[in-house]
Amino acid sequence: MDGAMKDQGIALVRKAVEEDDAGNYARAFPLYVHALEYFAAHLKYERNPRVRGAITAKVAGYIARAEEIRASLLAAAAPAPAAAAPAATEAKGKDRSKAKYGGGDGDDSERAKLWAGIHSAIVSEKPNVRWNDVAGLDGAKQALQEAVVLPVKFPQFFTGKRRPWKAFLLYGPPGTGKSYLAKAVATEADSTFFSISSSDLLSKWMGESEKLVANLFQMARENAPSIIFIDEIDSLCGKRGEGNESEASRRVKTEFLVQMQGVDHNDDKVLVLAATNTPYALDQAVRRRFDKRIYIPLPDLKARQHMFKIHLGDTPHSLTNADFENLARRTDGFSGSDVAVCVKDVLFEPVRKTQDAMFFLKTAGDSGGGETWTPCGPAQPGAVQTTMQELAAKGLATKITPPPISRTDFDKVLARQRPTVTKKELEVHTRFTREFGEEG
Repeated sequence: MDGAMKDQGIALVRKAVEEDDAGNYARAFPLYVHALEYFAAHLKYERNPRVRGAITAKVAGYIARAEEIRASLLAAAAPAPAAAAPAATEAKGKDRSKAKYGGGDGDDSERAKLWAGIHSAIVSEKPNVRWNDVAGLDGAKQALQEAVVLPVKFPQFFTGKRRPWKAFLLYGPPGTGKSYLAKAVATEADSTFFSISSSDLLSKWMGESEKLVANLFQMARENAPSIIFIDEIDSLCGKRGEGNESEASRRVKTEFLVQMQGVDHNDDKVLVLAATNTPYALDQAVRRRFDKRIYIPLPDLKARQHMFKIHLGDTPHSLTNADFENLARRTDGFSGSDVAVCVKDVLFEPVRKTQDAMFFLKTAGDSGGGETWTPCGPAQPGAVQTTMQELAAKGLATKITPPPISRTDFDKVLARQRPTVTKKELEVHTRFTREFGEEG
């Protein structure tokens, strides 16, 4: 799967380069962006340091070219500079004066371009993930509610020396629900939510990345209460002093530290929420800025049981509570994403049964009338020897109903699925928790 993401990224880059060489910049830019998303997804799972280094170097070049094209397209499409800056924030319904963006027209235009990129990171539509949708992680949910919900709904609680948490670091193995928790925060919090990746803040132009970081925090302050979510923060704020670190990367980290410190600013209503799979890769000074460092572990038995029910949803099935408990016991060591993949595979089992069935049973339909065909065994009374293709040829395709999901469907899938998180990875996170973190 990971190799497929890299191959897809390469294919998209080739198309982007073709459009770029042909001068079709409006077509090339989204292709570059789409390709970078695939490369970023692949890098999350790539373990070979040489391959990671080679891909990272290539990605830096693609980011640089995409930034050049973006700047060119913005310059070509921008109206008068005096009107550009207010337009960048008009979608939030805030009436900001021209003076807020700087003095002259040139300053306006440049600031507007920088803010346009950051503005696109605002999550305007709620992800519709509730606290109850997150299985387990009660400690993490309680801490986030203290930081996100209480300061907005009950500001009287935070007087004197009592201040809300300013920065959360969620760390743990891949697929344990860190980003899912962030979606719940975005849904439940009555705040402006910024979802940021490293590509949103990195630019090849000298000094522009620092401006983007500063503008991100400034925009968060002006739209307070607000939350800045940075996924895979280690790619943006890795350890300083390493051999492959560039001068631009050091400057970005320095600006990020300054902004998180909140010098000359009242940041009580700005929360920084970050997630990482590799907490030891994070710069020490950046790590210290996160006053809450919460370990998001693999789900326990009760959480896995809840996850199976959530992912099945309202799909017809014949499983009992005892069956769900049995599934939870058999999936010890599975991450949340492993459980989701397992259920997704199981959801196709009734379809596979229907495709392979040689006998079907005609039954009465729902209240809407008509008849439906359901796959069955040859010994079942009323069974008709036919296939799904033959029924479709008779125009009955829409009347074929797959059977409900059964426990044997899960048995079949679990026999071929393995957990994706190794004991070695878990040991790393357990050690980090003992040294710097706390259980979620």
